[in-house]
Amino acid sequence: MSALAPLLEAFFTPRLRQQRHASPHTVAAYRDTFRLLLRFVLQHRGQAPATLDLGDLDAPLIGTFLAHLETTRHNQVRTRNARLAALHSFFHYAALEAPDHSALIQRVLAIPTKRSSRARVTFLTGPEIHALLAAPDRRTWIGRRDHALMLLAVQTGLRVSELTPLRVHDLELGHGAHVRCHGKGRKERCTPLTASTVAVLRAWLRERHAPPTDPLFPSRRGGPLSRDAVERLVGKYGRRVRGRGPAGRRHTISPHVLRHTSAMQLLQAGVDHSVIALWLGHESVETTQMYLHADLGIKERALARTAPLPAGATRYRAPDALLAFLDAL
Repeated sequence: MSALAPLLEAFFTPRLRQQRHASPHTVAAYRDTFRLLLRFVLQHRGQAPATLDLGDLDAPLIGTFLAHLETTRHNQVRTRNARLAALHSFFHYAALEAPDHSALIQRVLAIPTKRSSRARVTFLTGPEIHALLAAPDRRTWIGRRDHALMLLAVQTGLRVSELTPLRVHDLELGHGAHVRCHGKGRKERCTPLTASTVAVLRAWLRERHAPPTDPLFPSRRGGPLSRDAVERLVGKYGRRVRGRGPAGRRHTISPHVLRHTSAMQLLQAGVDHSVIALWLGHESVETTQMYLHADLGIKERALARTAPLPAGATRYRAPDALLAFLDAL
């Protein structure tokens, strides 16, 4: 057994799980990063993961691995940076446990993240929302489940990671109807529900007759839907409405597009930015600012308040300094 194996085991068990109490999503993301890295080393160097030493994971190898993620696996820059963040976290821990490798560790920690361009926020308009929600065949059990799930996603703006763990008891459909979820950063929040959403969810719960601890949106086998399953079903209905009505102009419709749609509906209704940040579970109000850039209506209203430029306006040219002196005499 190499020196890397016990160090990696200690990083995941005592460090992440016990000391830092990292969320399951963080542990899974870090685990996948090292699975990709170790398989990359096995494929390109022929070294079995169990025989690797910490010294084998030097900065040139990490740099080649990051390039492999972008060129071969076609990962986006944000994904590449997330993988690098996982590696940095491990090497920060290794600096304490293996100080004899401090020079190598510092070179790995010096690998910078890449800057990436921020994509335009994609969201659905009113007609597009209606077209998407009408796509499931509500004569079937699957169609009614998918319709209820997408309606809840559009109205509340919940993340996929917040939708999939929902249980029946997380819904309160009486006075002050709302849904409870455990969001990013272990924040628990309640999001109010509209009357139309409450009506659909009541009909869904009456049909299910499920115990309070059962998944709100189960799979065919009764377990909770996975993240990939939700992304597939939203994408499937998005492809169905493509070319039919205004929703056809969208190339892809993902669960995050539904989250953006919820935020834009609140913004266009005049809801304050701080309230939208609380609604979506943002850590900072600054995160909500991206929706201001996406709303063309706000920019058009700002333009309407400005005074129009005079017709035939020409570029200002400063007078000649000598002529200005003579004119002033």
